[in-house]
Amino acid sequence: MILLTIGLSLNIIAIGVLFYLGYQKNKQLENKLKNSSLALLSLQEEFTKYQISEKRLKEKETAKIEIRHDNIAKSIQKNEDRIHLMNKTLPNKIGKIVSQVEFAQNIINKNVK
Repeated sequence: MILLTIGLSLNIIAIGVLFYLGYQKNKQLENKLKNSSLALLSLQEEFTKYQISEKRLKEKETAKIEIRHDNIAKSIQKNEDRIHLMNKTLPNKIGKIVSQVEFAQNIINKNVK
């Protein structure tokens, strides 16, 4: 009878220890899962911030490039306008100079004769 009581006592203690160890192991797993979940959420938040900052940076660079292209286009247009104006007025200026030269040539020829 004493051996039966000792055996039952040891079995109950063993079962209690197993339950305790199982509870501790479960608690450790829950803590690891919680920490992993927090780490993943933190990583996701950081990556989202990175994506947003990269998108803003890309948009700023695109805007700078567009402004540069607009300035270059304006400069080209201004130069083309100058060239067009020069092409329109150049024949008149050449004509005036040639007529002055011819008039002066006529005067020189009259004085020489």
